[in-house]
Amino acid sequence: MVLLAVVRLGDEAYGVPVSKELLILAKREVSVGSIYAALERLERKGFVSSSVGDPTPERGGRAKRYFRATPNGVRALKTTRAALTKLWSGIPLLKGGNL
Repeated sequence: MVLLAVVRLGDEAYGVPVSKELLILAKREVSVGSIYAALERLERKGFVSSSVGDPTPERGGRAKRYFRATPNGVRALKTTRAALTKLWSGIPLLKGGNL
C-alpha cells in the first residue's frame, strides 16, 4: 500500500502525505516513522528511489526526502494486482460483495 500511495502522490511523495493518503483511502492510520521504514525497505529492493528537496523554514531548515516509484516498483505493483485479482476471482463466498 505504501508503494501504491507513492505512485498516487507523484512528485509530492514523502512521509507525511503517504501517511495521510493511507488514512484517507485505506482507512489505515500509520505512523510517519513506519512509513519511512517501509520506504527504506522499498528503496533497498529497488522499487523506489529517493531525492532530497530544498530545506524549508517550516521544517526548521530541514529538507524533505521525496520518493518516486522505479520501473521495477511499477512492475511489482502490476504483478501484485494481477495475483490478487486471480486470488479473489472464483470464490463463491465473496461473489456479490457479501461476506
